[in-house]
Amino acid sequence: MLKRLVVVVLALVCLGTQIVAQDTQNGDTETGTDLGPMQQVLQANAEIIVESSRRTIQPAIDAVANSGLEAAPFVLGTWQDRDMWQRVSDGLFFKVEKSGSDYELTDFDTGEVLARVTKDDIEQIKPNSGIRGLIATALVTFQLNDPDPAKRREALDSLERNANADLLGPLRDSIETEDNPTIRARKERLEKLITITYGDDPEARIAAIEAMAGDLGVDVRAALNPLVATRTRAFDGEVPESVNVAKILRPGTDDLSREDAYALTDGEPLLTDDALRGVLQANIVDGQVGGIPVAELSDPARRIAAFEALEAAGTVPAAATEADVDAAIATKVFASVYAEPNPDITAAANRALGRIETKVGLNQVLDLGLDALSLASIYFLAAIGLAITFGVMGVINMAHGEFIMMGAYTGYVVQQIIPNHTTSIIVAIPLAFAVTFAAGVAMERLVIRWLYNRPLETLLATFGISIALQQLAKNIFGTQARPLTSPDWLGGAWVLNDVVSISTVRIAIFVLALIFLAVFLFIMKRTRLGLETRAVTQNPGMAGAMGINPGRVNMLTFGLGSGIAGIAGVAIGLYAQVTSEIGQAYIVQSFMTVVVGGVGNIWGTLLGAGLIGSLHKGIEWFNPSNTLAAQTYMIIFIIIFIQFRPRGIIALKGRAAGD
Repeated sequence: MLKRLVVVVLALVCLGTQIVAQDTQNGDTETGTDLGPMQQVLQANAEIIVESSRRTIQPAIDAVANSGLEAAPFVLGTWQDRDMWQRVSDGLFFKVEKSGSDYELTDFDTGEVLARVTKDDIEQIKPNSGIRGLIATALVTFQLNDPDPAKRREALDSLERNANADLLGPLRDSIETEDNPTIRARKERLEKLITITYGDDPEARIAAIEAMAGDLGVDVRAALNPLVATRTRAFDGEVPESVNVAKILRPGTDDLSREDAYALTDGEPLLTDDALRGVLQANIVDGQVGGIPVAELSDPARRIAAFEALEAAGTVPAAATEADVDAAIATKVFASVYAEPNPDITAAANRALGRIETKVGLNQVLDLGLDALSLASIYFLAAIGLAITFGVMGVINMAHGEFIMMGAYTGYVVQQIIPNHTTSIIVAIPLAFAVTFAAGVAMERLVIRWLYNRPLETLLATFGISIALQQLAKNIFGTQARPLTSPDWLGGAWVLNDVVSISTVRIAIFVLALIFLAVFLFIMKRTRLGLETRAVTQNPGMAGAMGINPGRVNMLTFGLGSGIAGIAGVAIGLYAQVTSEIGQAYIVQSFMTVVVGGVGNIWGTLLGAGLIGSLHKGIEWFNPSNTLAAQTYMIIFIIIFIQFRPRGIIALKGRAAGD
């Protein structure tokens, strides 16, 4: 008997030990005694988390975010990334990562891997996009103070996309501890923007509005515009003092039509004269409408009486006549009302927007000036070669645009051979000069040299060469546009603010134009070729008597002008598609630049390019949708200009000037 009693006791002890061990392994989810503090928070909100409804999830997110635990951002980030899973056996939450065929469970409190399970043992928590947005907002509070500057910048990006009043306090607190000047300035700017929209202190909102009054950012205008947004409302008798009125409106004016005013009175549908006639015609019975003979309906008052009779009989739905409209409008006061109820805030917003509009206008003028300068540099680069061949030599070269085309195609071919865009451009520039220089020399020796002092024949001959070169390019490269890709370091833009910007390619072309201006001046002023060219330009006979070979000088000068046109083709091809007609887009502007500036004078060419570029952009600014009109008006202006200054801005004496 005693032995049996001992066996029973031992069995009970073993059973109790197993139960305790099982409880220790699984944890007591009711009391949370053996769970970490973050797991306890999650278990307290387990039902809401598993349900994953955007309408009910916010308390769970707040519980994690406001827990004060170090694991809070880890949990929120895991939850947002859909890496949080629930173990089926005990309902505990873990960060889960796949490891081979199994899954590793990482504890949120310790960060340690506690177990490896199969997918059947766990269920994924799948927050939708709305819940993930709420989690992201909660994460911002932690990210604003993260030691990693990149994390803080990401938090500011998130705030700019999803700002709300709840995050204004954490953002202000984070400013005091921010040690990065750039991030601190960005936080201060964002704090002002959020204060403008969501602040609860009117004085703070007004101060923020005034502080941002000179800012040209689009986000500033996006924050201010809702404050001055208005809608039209109708009031009985007079406008209440609590309403922030922008303007009192009178029906029947440009601000408010009678129809729109009546629509605000919630009256019966308006019956226009045309609709009234249609209703009456549709209800003619035995020569009468509503008991009124048709012959009497020429009288407007009788038509209204007939309609009222039909309305009283229920034949037609109720509607308002013109008299009803006038009567309804007369009892109302109409006003344009601000959505923002505080008049001091709307006044401050209007002042700020006024200052911003003024500053935007000034910056638009600056932006237009930069565009004009950019276009002028392109025209100058395209015309500098023509300034040599036409201005100095007096040769009307209609094929000048095709030398630009040859340079552009040279750059394209080089890029097919050398994939590195930077290297290919460096190689293409001198190669384009060499190719077009050789083509220019060949053209001068074979054609131009026989046509000096015969401008009409020269024009016709070079025009024919132009057509032939275009067709040759089409036969070789086809009619499809070819890309000349700029290097990555030329792919951006110099942005001064949200209004003023200019592409890096345009800046590079401007610099290239200045370089060639310096090169041209050096050649003409400091080299023997320049001295001989100037001598032949002034007096070819005397230059020949002094031992200078005019034919050789003309050949080299024509080749130099053609070579510079080839380099211009490479530059132009960086932002324009390379086709056989690319040069034709600049030949007219090039001639105008040389003629307006002054034939044979490089400084005149520079001034002419500036005038043509500014005029072109100015006309486009007044009529941006019609670029053809801009070119037409520009040509008319130049025709008038030449009437007063036939030799251009800077006249040159000598053969090129016609002396």
